[in-house]
Amino acid sequence: MSNRREFLKGLASASAGALVAHCNCGLMWAQAAENRTAVKHSPVMVAGRKIKTVDMHCHIVVPEAAGLLTGTPLAGASNLSMPVPLLGAERLEKMDEMGIDVEAVSIVPFWYAADRDLATRLIELQNHKLAEMCAAYPDRFVGFGTVAMQFPDLAVRQLDAAIKLGLKGATIGGNVEGEELSSPKYDPFWAKAEELQALIFMHPTTSAEATGITKRLHGNGIMSTVVGNPLETTLFLSHLIYDGVLDRFANLKLCCAHGGGYLPSYAGRMDNGCVVFPERCKGITIKKRPAEYLKQVYVDSLVFTPEALRHLVTVMGPRHVVLGTDYPTTWMDTPVDHVFATPELNDTDRVAILGGTACQLLGISL
Repeated sequence: MSNRREFLKGLASASAGALVAHCNCGLMWAQAAENRTAVKHSPVMVAGRKIKTVDMHCHIVVPEAAGLLTGTPLAGASNLSMPVPLLGAERLEKMDEMGIDVEAVSIVPFWYAADRDLATRLIELQNHKLAEMCAAYPDRFVGFGTVAMQFPDLAVRQLDAAIKLGLKGATIGGNVEGEELSSPKYDPFWAKAEELQALIFMHPTTSAEATGITKRLHGNGIMSTVVGNPLETTLFLSHLIYDGVLDRFANLKLCCAHGGGYLPSYAGRMDNGCVVFPERCKGITIKKRPAEYLKQVYVDSLVFTPEALRHLVTVMGPRHVVLGTDYPTTWMDTPVDHVFATPELNDTDRVAILGGTACQLLGISL
């Protein structure tokens, strides 16, 4: 067993090294796709039982959206031009290599600046096409719908329509053009999501702008991605906690990308902030210690090292961490082995992280 663990740790280190060597996400995927040789992952077994693995953090685009956006302010949206494999043979082959049985695919929001008419037409197109793509491979793909959060009343109707199409919830960004989603104006959306028990997957949008520190995220190391994305997630969750959203909607099903950002690694500072500076917390009316609200949230496992995953599970609880890859970006070619390389996890924990919790959240069979 110790040799297996050392081998898996070596794989994790190799993946981390690949990230350093190839900073551009599009180039990372393109080069990996060109050089790789398909090797199917062995069946994922825990305690002698085959486990269904579910990737909660992976992306897709709807190619037809580009035509709809021609001549509009959203023409040439960056994520529409990324080389994202559609739901088909190439993608299934890569899933088999990684040991992924099911992908819950999402479209990273890029449409929050659209006017109401364009947002209506774009969301309708995307959700119908996404539902069709998933329906072609019902045992391998489920989808998160898209919603126009800049118009909360419209987003409510779009979420309801997405669920009726067979989609499992919705993907949202961490803010709407700089406005926090903890504002009361978004409560109707949170209420509808809670009512439907639809899973909401939060993924950062353009973090360099959204975090408000655009200039400092420029420079070497693609800091807008490696720092900005988890920072936006941290800010999003912090506002939801301090502004009472997770009190008002305690049964909300919310999953955040990138391991919940930096918050799980420094949650104790939240708990002590109002103790040290009570005069600056007079407007806060939350019912629990800030860090306790993390137990109401789900996060993905994309934290790269066994020690980071061990800590994340300790803070969040093993039933609140789900498998995530960020595919097609090749952050980690061995996401399943990453879970096995964390020796402090027991079999029950591994089953939950690899797919058990995701199956429950998404309403799919184990």
